[in-house]
Amino acid sequence: MTRTTARLRITAAAATAPVLLLSWAAGSAQAHGAPTYPASRAYACSPSGGSASTAACKAATAASGQDFVAWDDVRVAGVDGRDRQVIPDGRLCGGGLPAYKGLDLARADWPATRLTPGARVTMTYAATIAHSGTFKLYLTKQGYDPAKPLTWSALPAQPFAEFKDPPLTNGAYHFGATLPADRTGRQVLYTIWQTSSTPDTYYSCSDVVFTKKAAGKSAGKDGRQDGTATASAKPRPAGTPDPGTSASAAARAQRTAAAPPVSPKTGTTAADGTPVASDTDPGAGPSAPLLAGGAAAVLVLTGGAALASRLRRR
Repeated sequence: MTRTTARLRITAAAATAPVLLLSWAAGSAQAHGAPTYPASRAYACSPSGGSASTAACKAATAASGQDFVAWDDVRVAGVDGRDRQVIPDGRLCGGGLPAYKGLDLARADWPATRLTPGARVTMTYAATIAHSGTFKLYLTKQGYDPAKPLTWSALPAQPFAEFKDPPLTNGAYHFGATLPADRTGRQVLYTIWQTSSTPDTYYSCSDVVFTKKAAGKSAGKDGRQDGTATASAKPRPAGTPDPGTSASAAARAQRTAAAPPVSPKTGTTAADGTPVASDTDPGAGPSAPLLAGGAAAVLVLTGGAALASRLRRR
């Protein structure tokens, strides 16, 4: 092979790299999603969620063998509404997936979001691409024991709220619902997103703590009591790579780019002394999901140009 031919082939490969990488990024950015408010366990324990250093999250990471960079990928294909038949008891939070089994640990110290019984809550469900589908929200029955594995019998037969094809705004779905008024203490907000434009169904557990409305304070439109949601740990800045993940740098960058920013609020811990998860601005969501693909294309182009330059010098 002549030097001229080698240069031409490298130049052609570099020119097509952005197309190939952007196609990969578009293909990998499927209908991933999860609640960021109230924070799901996967999101709260991820490098972007702000609670990865808590005891519960450390235990979940160790049990799963990953640090939940892919906090929006708890999905199972082909369920088609047969959730209670397909997802086994004790595996609801992780969707029965081995990579997320740590989310099913039965413990009473999961990072939680403080809510008010009977108040209006606006859920923020981050997603990387719009898809049609139905969201169903369940709340564990009064008497739920967080020290026991979550089972289907701990959830009502019917959701307390259901939303079909909500619009994707600024990288997230937003929908408001009135919470049941009879819940107290620690509970789990269980969300099922059954997409109709893909075969996937997504599952998530958001730990919440119900407290009575304090005298002289009014609950906000999303159920928070004047900033009582606090961060149990400082969130990792967006774009900071996590050394513990085995994913490639490009995959890490893609996940980080898709993660919404965290805005910790100052307040108190829950009544039982457990940490309260950091929450996100209900009006915000992830953005630029294909940024990593473009960045990777730049890296390939740079590497190709450098190699071509070396060949020219030969």
